[in-house]
Amino acid sequence: MESQANLTCQNLPTIFSSFVDTFVDFSVSGGLFLPPPITPKPQNPLQTIFPSPTRLIAIGDIHGDFQKSKQSFKLAGLIDDHDKWCGGSTTVVQIGDVLDRGGEELKILYFLEKLKREAAKVNGNLITMNGNHEIMNVDGDFRYVTKEGLKEFQDWAMWYSVGIDMKNLCNELGEKGCVKDLFEGIPLEFRGVRPEYFEGIRIRIAALRPKGPISERFLSKNQTVVVVGDSVFVHGGLLPKHVDYGFENVNEEVRDWICGLKGRVSRDLVRGKDSIVWLRRFSNELAKDCDCSTLEHVLATIPGAKRMIMGHTIQESGINGVCGNQAIRIDVGMSKGCTNGLPEVLEIDRYKGLRILTSNPLYQNGKEASLDAKPGFLLPELGPKQVEVKA
Repeated sequence: MESQANLTCQNLPTIFSSFVDTFVDFSVSGGLFLPPPITPKPQNPLQTIFPSPTRLIAIGDIHGDFQKSKQSFKLAGLIDDHDKWCGGSTTVVQIGDVLDRGGEELKILYFLEKLKREAAKVNGNLITMNGNHEIMNVDGDFRYVTKEGLKEFQDWAMWYSVGIDMKNLCNELGEKGCVKDLFEGIPLEFRGVRPEYFEGIRIRIAALRPKGPISERFLSKNQTVVVVGDSVFVHGGLLPKHVDYGFENVNEEVRDWICGLKGRVSRDLVRGKDSIVWLRRFSNELAKDCDCSTLEHVLATIPGAKRMIMGHTIQESGINGVCGNQAIRIDVGMSKGCTNGLPEVLEIDRYKGLRILTSNPLYQNGKEASLDAKPGFLLPELGPKQVEVKA
């Protein structure tokens, strides 16, 4: 009996700590109960190449708009009326830019993690990616943060601090080391920032800097480049130098930087106009201004690749393809913080080909005519939009 009691006391800190994680998750995620976070394993490479699924969905930039995010998943039949995964074995790629321009960034991050867990149970897969705004926030570049976004992080920090205090108490009982101060090394004020925003900025830095609790838990699991079947996914675009560097190397270097295991990542990879998350050479809405020859060369060097799918640059006309549909652009500016566009997602079906799923009722009447006009080519260049309209 005595040994059993001692074992219970020894396990108490771990059990209680797990409870704290779940409690804090529920408090800051709009009521989402999640299991304790899975500890990242930086030594394990992030998966970069995925087999071709029967059904693949691509979702563009969502920038802190929780409702539009859920609408996008519902358009594709991926979640039910209770916001639970119902997409079966579908593979989904969210192209990045969850952060900035809106006030529900954390709620979206928790929501996506919940869906990842639910999808995995039924052989589905939700892949989340880094956009330039994820990189900017880890860098402490908050140019596009909103007041509402700062407030959401402040609410999170309140509960997180309560959780840390409870963990430290529990660790003291278990004779373990205390969790370090969340704000260690962060200044109290910032030049050029109004004083009322100091606290929010400090919290955001603490949460999102390398090895921060939010960056390490969520952003470190993001890929920066992935290949799914014959489609290459990237937030901005790829140049030959990026292919030569190696996609696995890109993903691991960005992940290790976010986890605080290495210094800043090369400018060629994630900073500057020709980097992977900032490139716009293939995203101009005018086809004549897109660098199709470079795109064709890049795809030719990636085994089996037929197309590059990207976000980053808002397409006011909606999802579209250029360069013979080798470049497909899926950022429709759906967030209220952008152009408040109507949600659209890209579907790639093994049997039906490519098509756009949209909530825009303007395309309802033209649906059948356009599908009949070019069967099998559901993203015609500069032609009628070929879509399935969802209520």
